Amino acid sequence: MKITIYSTKTCPYCHMLRRWLDDKSIDYTNYNVDENPLAAQAMVNLSGQMGVPFSTVEYGAGQVEKIVGFDRPKFEAIFKVDQAGA
Repeated sequence: MKITIYSTKTCPYCHMLRRWLDDKSIDYTNYNVDENPLAAQAMVNLSGQMGVPFSTVEYGAGQVEKIVGFDRPKFEAIFKVDQAGA
């Protein structure tokens, strides 16, 4: 599984998502779209919009799940996180 996050330095939800993933020791690649125009264009091409955070979760079978915002319940389901311990 490969997780990619498109974020900005000033977005509080981006910070919350990265902190949540870090707390769970989940590896991810982060692109700051406010500093990287190529990453910003890739994000728009993938998501069709400019909102951050935008994440992709690539599964081994080639399936890609796209997540707009810090949708914690969706991330918890993907990583099967115990909500009591979250």
